[in-house]
Amino acid sequence: MQRIKTVKTLTRAASAALFLVVQALICIGTVYWAIAETLGMAGTAALVLGGIFAVPSLHVIIIAVRMAYEAETDPANQ
Repeated sequence: MQRIKTVKTLTRAASAALFLVVQALICIGTVYWAIAETLGMAGTAALVLGGIFAVPSLHVIIIAVRMAYEAETDPANQ
C-alpha cells in the first residue's frame, strides 16, 4: 500500500514528532542533570557528559520522528 501524504497527515506527523521529541528531551535532560549534579560536575566535565548524551539523544529523536511519520501516513490509520 502507498502511504497517504497530504498536508493534513504531514501536519499531524510533525505535531506527533514534536511532542515525542520534547518529551524525550525532557527525560534525557533530567537524567543528564541528575548525573551531573550527583557527581558534582562543572565546566569541561559537564560538557563532555553532554557530548556523551548527545549521540543517544539524536538517535532517540530520529526514531521518534520516523515512528510518527510512519504512524500518521499509514493508510490503515486513516
